[in-house]
Amino acid sequence: MSPPFDTEVPVLLLRIDRNPFHHGTLGAIRSLGRAGVEVHAVVESPHCPIGRSRYLRQGHQLPADGVRGTHRTGETIDAGGASDDRLERMLRQISDRIGRPAVLIPMDDMGAIAAARFAGRLTGRFLLPEQPPDLPQRVADKARLAAMCGELGIPHPPTLSPRSAGETAAAARELGLPLIAKWSRPWLLPQGGALRSTTVVTTEDQARALYRRSGEAGSRLLLQRLVPGGRNTDWFFHGCFTGGAVRLAGGAGRKERSWPVGAGLTAVGRWLPNPEVESAARLLAEHLDYRGVLDLDFRFDAATDTYQLLDFNPRPGAQFRLFTDRSGLDVVRALHLDLTGRTAAPADPVPGRLFVAENYALLSSLAALPSEGLPLAAARRARGPAAGDGSDAGEGRKEPRETETAWFAADDPAPFLAMATAWLGQGGRKAAVRLGRRLLRPGGPAVREPAPEGTGGRSRRIGRAGGAAASLGAPRTPADLRTTEHPTA
Repeated sequence: MSPPFDTEVPVLLLRIDRNPFHHGTLGAIRSLGRAGVEVHAVVESPHCPIGRSRYLRQGHQLPADGVRGTHRTGETIDAGGASDDRLERMLRQISDRIGRPAVLIPMDDMGAIAAARFAGRLTGRFLLPEQPPDLPQRVADKARLAAMCGELGIPHPPTLSPRSAGETAAAARELGLPLIAKWSRPWLLPQGGALRSTTVVTTEDQARALYRRSGEAGSRLLLQRLVPGGRNTDWFFHGCFTGGAVRLAGGAGRKERSWPVGAGLTAVGRWLPNPEVESAARLLAEHLDYRGVLDLDFRFDAATDTYQLLDFNPRPGAQFRLFTDRSGLDVVRALHLDLTGRTAAPADPVPGRLFVAENYALLSSLAALPSEGLPLAAARRARGPAAGDGSDAGEGRKEPRETETAWFAADDPAPFLAMATAWLGQGGRKAAVRLGRRLLRPGGPAVREPAPEGTGGRSRRIGRAGGAAASLGAPRTPADLRTTEHPTA
């Protein structure tokens, strides 16, 4: 059984980056709302999909021009500069509306960095983990993360930080092409701009061109050896820690499918124990005395037979609900319990549990090779009775469902319907028509659907794929625009 929650303490979910399709925020709303906690969230608009959840007490709209300020170039880049005052003012206003202290859970890196920096100024208004104010920025900074991994002996791709265009070309030759180019502080990238947080670089000229845009990016350019991807190579760890690096909830999982394919966020993930990934997470938590929720990304490197740490996100990952144990505990519930003085019961893991982000899973499945399609059985579980309402707060349900869907829930259908409507409204409808026309063309490679049971193993040809799935693009959110190679949550 889940431990009792202090339902007198509400929660505010903070997300600064605009992304109306951020299913992680919806997962947190449902998880805490089903536990009886009053949930508030910062939303893009009252009509965005996550704002339709029945478990959201109130959505607090971001200002039309956001809360991000300008940043300075050079080695002393600030996490937000002038935006700190605007964000703090917004949080004070929301606190006044809530009317009592609330647990504050940032859902993106920029929110986590800013909230930690001025947590002391919000004492009495919000509850946050006790940690150094610069800790989220230290771990989210990719240059500092590379140095920390070197100190701790945690596998990490070789990374160089050139200081001139000439050094950039030399670094590219040393690491070998193709390689990965990253901005050390991606949260400083201009919103809506052409720069991405991560880029695959294939020529020295490309690397030099990126270096020349360092001022625009607001942080240093890093060049990193490309760790080849492939099926079953991308892993992640989600955890909630309290003092003494005690893990309250979470686990390791494998990315079964991503969007964009082989490069993007988790479309389908599975909870699978992985001692090496879990050991690296524990070592980091102990070294930092980390308190709160974290999300780590790894990629298995066959050349070194190691799991290379790629990213450290000081907040919940979008697929955190994958790690819901048999009592209903997940990382955001564990954080609320810890910050309100309650003791979380020892975790009771459910290895093999599946997470499906329906919109991205569909796109990824269409774009995949025939043998890699999303299994029909998994799809049926995701949309059938087993998907249920996801309620594991004690209303007769003792086991979490085998498959966790990001959007659909029988007890909270409005966000799914709003997401589907908005998705089609932002270009998906036209792309679907184009896809349908291509599928009807004769000839060419076919996508074969796995044969239903009792058909003697025959497959049913459903038509030509021919790259059509790539045209069925998701709406262009900041997360989509800024990721090209290494995985993110």
